[in-house]
Amino acid sequence: MFVSSEADILHADLDSFYASVEQRDDPRLRGRPVIVGGGVVLAASYEAKAYGVRTAMGGGQARRLCPMAIVVPPRMSAYTEASRAVFEVFRSTSPLVEGLSIDEAFLAVGGLRRLVGPPVQIAGQLRRAVAEQVGLPITVGVARTKFLAKVASRVAKPDGLLVVPPDRELEFLHPLPVELLWGVGAVTSAKLHGWGITTVAQVAELSEQSLVSLLGRAVGRQLHALAHNRDPRPVAPGRRRRSIGSQRALGRARTTPEAIDAVLVGLVDRVTRRMRGAGRVGRTVVLRLRFDDFTRATRSHTMAGATARTDTVLLTARVLLADALPLIRRDGLTMIGIAVSSLNDDATMQLSLPFDGPPMALDTALDQVRNRFGSAAVTRGVLLGRDQGLEMPRLPD
Repeated sequence: MFVSSEADILHADLDSFYASVEQRDDPRLRGRPVIVGGGVVLAASYEAKAYGVRTAMGGGQARRLCPMAIVVPPRMSAYTEASRAVFEVFRSTSPLVEGLSIDEAFLAVGGLRRLVGPPVQIAGQLRRAVAEQVGLPITVGVARTKFLAKVASRVAKPDGLLVVPPDRELEFLHPLPVELLWGVGAVTSAKLHGWGITTVAQVAELSEQSLVSLLGRAVGRQLHALAHNRDPRPVAPGRRRRSIGSQRALGRARTTPEAIDAVLVGLVDRVTRRMRGAGRVGRTVVLRLRFDDFTRATRSHTMAGATARTDTVLLTARVLLADALPLIRRDGLTMIGIAVSSLNDDATMQLSLPFDGPPMALDTALDQVRNRFGSAAVTRGVLLGRDQGLEMPRLPD
């Protein structure tokens, strides 16, 4: 696959997005530590992050770390509107935009040199346009590959611009901590540190075979490639999601199995409704859990065929949850997430899953009522009177 010899891929990432929107809309918050969300931190301004406040942290712990922080409730409609405005700037900058989330995207700008100027100039213009038209700070990394552009934007935060010249890529990349490699989460990081590997350079010194033997085939091959900045993926506008998911933070208080099941029902209901709205069906159900000690666990199961039926996905998710109950009882549960992956267009559904028949009509009827009268117009009995949590803004499915 062709990879440009020029640093012409931009990774644009809004800084502390939710908190920045709050500071933009309320001048009294500017320059002050801001926490969005009370029970669980949804976002923190850089002033609050300086005290150790982090996303997904419990609200009590965050306030102990930063007692002078101003806590504000989330305003999802404001964040959605701000995201739309920012993506309008992205699309006016380049026709090749690949959205990653509501606050970040890749842009390919190599073909714009004659019309607009070199990539660094385009990146500067993009940052100014977002600041002037939307009123938000944004960091941009510029590099030859998507991976390195994303790393550059992370290093340049907050409100920065960093270009990695093609002839200095490894000079920039190798001194960085291994945690900046895609695929290095808490578990992989701990393994690497246990073997005395703390920098990307040390990963690059190992052979692919050695990394595969240490970390497994998929992770080992990926880290070997990234440590040498081998990433042939182009910017892909309009790429459809490979999975659709949702998650819910539960806080640090112990939760009963019945309450956990109710949360699971709400998440599955939300995810499958999104799938039907997007015309997608999927085969693999993934359950993600986070515990009191911040460790995580993942369980997954691939069904016989693709579906968007709520009851089918819920049955699979409940089996996965039952398998994880011993861990939940031992370690406590602070977050639960559900996703459906291996997605296809729903035209394949009747062929791939023969029992996906009449019950789908009930799901479709519920969707029609919610679309017309709002998501709270009708709900499942187990969810009556229960707080189903916030539905986070997202890119179109």
